[in-house]
Amino acid sequence: MRRLRLLSIVLVALLSACSAPLPPERADYAGLWRAGDTTILITPTGRVEYVVRRGNGFSKSIKAPLQRFEGDSFVVGLGPMSTTFIVTQPPHRDQGVWKMTVDGVELVRSQ
Repeated sequence: MRRLRLLSIVLVALLSACSAPLPPERADYAGLWRAGDTTILITPTGRVEYVVRRGNGFSKSIKAPLQRFEGDSFVVGLGPMSTTFIVTQPPHRDQGVWKMTVDGVELVRSQ
């Protein structure tokens, strides 16, 4: 039992260490992005937290390391369990406001 617990702790630590800092050319992705019921936090260290809250108590969330970029889109997850966030408009300024469109939702970065 003790070995199993130690193995679990080591496995979690190794999987958590899979995130890498955002590359300098992707630094604009870092920040807290929001739109209505959707929130995405992308840290400079490569951590992603995604939450969608809908009516009737429904919510969906992901807290995992950013694995890689595929074009403007990014893949988040642990090992083989991952999800791709499709970015159709990468981070850009629009009249002084940072915006990004992910999975069809236009998000605004909080300052």
